[in-house]
Amino acid sequence: MKHALVGEPGARYRGCISSHPLRHTIDPALARAQHAQYCKVLAEVGLEVIRLPLDDEHPDGCFVEDTAVIHGGKAFIARMAKASRRGEEDAVERVLKEYMPVRRARAPATIEGGDVIHLPDRLISGITQRTTSAGVTQMQEWLSVPVEAIADARIIHLKSHVTYLGKNTFIATKAYASHPVLKRFHVLTVPHGEDYAANTLSVGETVMMPARHPKTQAMLVKAGFDIVAMHVSEFAKCEGALTCLSLLF
Repeated sequence: MKHALVGEPGARYRGCISSHPLRHTIDPALARAQHAQYCKVLAEVGLEVIRLPLDDEHPDGCFVEDTAVIHGGKAFIARMAKASRRGEEDAVERVLKEYMPVRRARAPATIEGGDVIHLPDRLISGITQRTTSAGVTQMQEWLSVPVEAIADARIIHLKSHVTYLGKNTFIATKAYASHPVLKRFHVLTVPHGEDYAANTLSVGETVMMPARHPKTQAMLVKAGFDIVAMHVSEFAKCEGALTCLSLLF
């Protein structure tokens, strides 16, 4: 990975799709400050940070991960499940076309990048509230990569519950730690009360994780990972997390 595509929270950010109990306390200025720090860390770990034009039309536009899945030098442009999010992918597609071939998901299928975990030789995709099996099939056909599925219609995105750390190791909440798809990997289970910390972003030897989850941080350090803990409170209030904020390629 050499690049990170990002988009700063726009003017309508407080209107994000969320059932978080603290949604009414969203601070857009703090969200932008936290986003700026996120971009700083991405640059420090060696990625070129590419910034999208400010999207003041779509409240969830900063969650760019959902707009595409990139693998093997090709991009599959998402079709969002929520109508209010459709259109976010247009600016992303324009940028990615400068780097690689792209193809769009076709209706009625839906797929969002927050459901797709990247491994060196395959993908694992959730089939969830936001991603359908038809969307996964279209993605697999275009990207020409094996895809294994974890189906759970109760959840929004798989990567809120499972992420890949590198070194053949996953981190997962208790509900997914023993899933058959993960059985050939080493799986670290998030300690009780820290489920939000299951969403991590690994870049090279560095694992970015949300701050204020000391038990998870200690577990990852003990397992040999280099940790950068980041404050992302204003993204949690929009049911977003670290992976949501960038597309890496």
